[in-house]
Amino acid sequence: MRVLRETLPAAALCGALLLPLAAHADPCKVEIAGNDLLQYDKQELNVPASCKEVTVTLRHSGRQPREAMGHNWVLVDAADYKAVASAASSAGLAHDYVAPGDKRVIAHTRVIGGGESTSVTFPGTLLRKGAAYRYLCTFPGHSTLMHGVFKVG
Repeated sequence: MRVLRETLPAAALCGALLLPLAAHADPCKVEIAGNDLLQYDKQELNVPASCKEVTVTLRHSGRQPREAMGHNWVLVDAADYKAVASAASSAGLAHDYVAPGDKRVIAHTRVIGGGESTSVTFPGTLLRKGAAYRYLCTFPGHSTLMHGVFKVG
């Protein structure tokens, strides 16, 4: 009996081995990056309604320090977007530009500078399937460009 043997290029073999890992990524953990040009790399984030906990990791892909070009990630009901953005600047960097005790803020990260990353984990029970949520950077002046839609499906 003759056996046919095929060889795969190393890159194809590595890709085939990594595919199952990518397919099983936790959908309750999402990542987003901000840069020195006042941009998030995603305008929409999605998590399933079944998440017991949601973790958002923010990475600052720029080079500027947090005092000059810091970014955070703040989640709010869509209706509260403008009010939270307006209240943020008076909170100051010491409070990560989030007004202390602001009940309109569902979750937020700390303010980070270039090359840094941070995460926030919050209960999935704070979210309702199909509700309208938005996220934004509350560093002064950033929310006009740095914002997006957060969907729970």
